[in-house]
Amino acid sequence: MDKLLRNKKAICVFMAPAFILFTFVLFIPICQSVYYSFCDYNALTPPKFIGLENYKTLLSDTTLIIAIKNSIFFLIFSCVTQLIMGLFLAALLTNIDKGRNLFKNIIYLPCVLSSAALGLLWMFIFSPKLGINQLLAKLGIEGPLWLMDTNGYIILPMWVIAFVALWQYVGQSMMLYMAQISGISKSLYEASYIDGCNKVKSFRYITLPLIRPMVATAMSLNAIGSLKFFDLIFNMTEGGPNHKTEVLATHLYQQGFKYFKYGYASAIGVLLLVLCLIVTAFINKVVKTEQYEM
Repeated sequence: MDKLLRNKKAICVFMAPAFILFTFVLFIPICQSVYYSFCDYNALTPPKFIGLENYKTLLSDTTLIIAIKNSIFFLIFSCVTQLIMGLFLAALLTNIDKGRNLFKNIIYLPCVLSSAALGLLWMFIFSPKLGINQLLAKLGIEGPLWLMDTNGYIILPMWVIAFVALWQYVGQSMMLYMAQISGISKSLYEASYIDGCNKVKSFRYITLPLIRPMVATAMSLNAIGSLKFFDLIFNMTEGGPNHKTEVLATHLYQQGFKYFKYGYASAIGVLLLVLCLIVTAFINKVVKTEQYEM
């Protein structure tokens, strides 16, 4: 192995496929998007350089303001709820023997299902005359307009979609935390029990410090995923009613593929990229990680 690691040709051969894939799938498209963000481009005519005009338009776009507000709401909601629920489920399933794999698979199952299909399913469940409201009507209760109510600073449809997203993706956080917890030596817990700690204190003083690197990783994944959140919203509300449930990704899609404003859509994409980088750097700065031997 040491001889192989010293062989620079072998290293280049093994790195080449990933480097080529990264270059053509990520790096070049990102550079093109940055260039198009400075252009007036509709895909039918060559890009025309217009400087910062697209970024000036961002400042006066009222729908973009709504999209940023909703994206930040998703960011905070997802990071907080998936951290709490993911840790709770991971700790709970780690301490049970019978049925662990069954419950783990049930919770993780929504993560591998199609978001488009789940979006359509939940759209019918929260339909005004079907699903939940139909059950409530049989009880003599008039159900709310789950996906159409526009009252409040954070409107009801955003809360509904946020809880659906939590249900779908909490299994991912749970699996990450379970993988980290399973790597902690049981002797540490046994020593803590001998010293008089209960399971709550052991979780606080042993589990949490040792899984902190995974917490930072999971929060970064949740933050990036929530900022580029698209499929559930598009299939449940399509950004409506009256653009009240727009997020950055849906607004980008509307501008690019509905109105063919590829230059302006690229500017939104650059803004989304910058937000993802800032949030990731902030999480890595706030969540301090230390290396421990387990």
